[in-house]
Amino acid sequence: MLVTGLGSAAGRSIATQLSARGLPVLGADSCQVPGIAGTEAVVLPPASDPDWVPALRRLVDARNLNVVIPTRTEELPHLAAARAAFSDGVRLIVSDPGPVALANDRLLTAWTLQAEGIAVPRFGVPSDFAAAPASLAAMGGSVVVRPRVPRGENGAVVLPGAGPVDWAQQPEGRIVQEFIPGAGYVALVFGTRTQNAMAPHVVVVDQPVRAGLGAGTDTGAASAVGRRVATGAAADVAPLAMAAVHAVGLTGPVEVDIRRRADGTPVVLGLRARFGASSAAAPELLDAVLAAFLLPSFNPASFRRRPSAYAGAVRSA
Repeated sequence: MLVTGLGSAAGRSIATQLSARGLPVLGADSCQVPGIAGTEAVVLPPASDPDWVPALRRLVDARNLNVVIPTRTEELPHLAAARAAFSDGVRLIVSDPGPVALANDRLLTAWTLQAEGIAVPRFGVPSDFAAAPASLAAMGGSVVVRPRVPRGENGAVVLPGAGPVDWAQQPEGRIVQEFIPGAGYVALVFGTRTQNAMAPHVVVVDQPVRAGLGAGTDTGAASAVGRRVATGAAADVAPLAMAAVHAVGLTGPVEVDIRRRADGTPVVLGLRARFGASSAAAPELLDAVLAAFLLPSFNPASFRRRPSAYAGAVRSA
């Protein structure tokens, strides 16, 4: 099995979990990183390099690999779009290109969820506030400015809503969101609703608010691993996460960032269509992926190369 992004917290977590199960693991990253728990590590071009997919394909073929688990967000659109470039026997643990593209752009995600009636923070882009400064008042306080498309760290900055900001000078490719001050969660979702012998499920993990949050603070905590929330606690978070995943159309492992408003209402901040570091708190998610690979009763369309590849197994599920 190949785990990309081995130098990330997510990559280290997945490689460690696989190795602990006695499975052979090869790690890869865009720079030299040490192997984990006996894993070998190799260097590939960064995902932004046009040669990343060809290099990945050559590595898969040379090492006779049959499962690829990407863990860096920037890899997902490239890998999803290149599914057909890999042989039939290679399982890519990534959703289809359209849903991945939606999840990979925070503005498109917010539009999609809002259209489906799923609660999200109030949002806009800097040009909205440059054209109509008074509309910032609708945010109701501080705002978070972050890149629409994630690049490694979250890169979020919290600004006072009433502060003097020249929105016309803000960089392109940003989204402005209402700052949500309450308790935070990462909901780990796996499975699909249709023809799935293994029921979809959600595991909720705490993501505490960082102390001293203020202007200029990076609010990204995707690499942090919180505590697993007890069954029955935060009962309104799991269904919200599942609704968001299905609204975007994602299959396979997904992380959903959710935070509560001051009145306790949960809202969806964003989705990451991959395993993350928090998967260590929910080992059954990786078990589900392994079952999807090994058991024909599971819906293989979750990770299919093409619709007809496992049509018989889908019909019999």
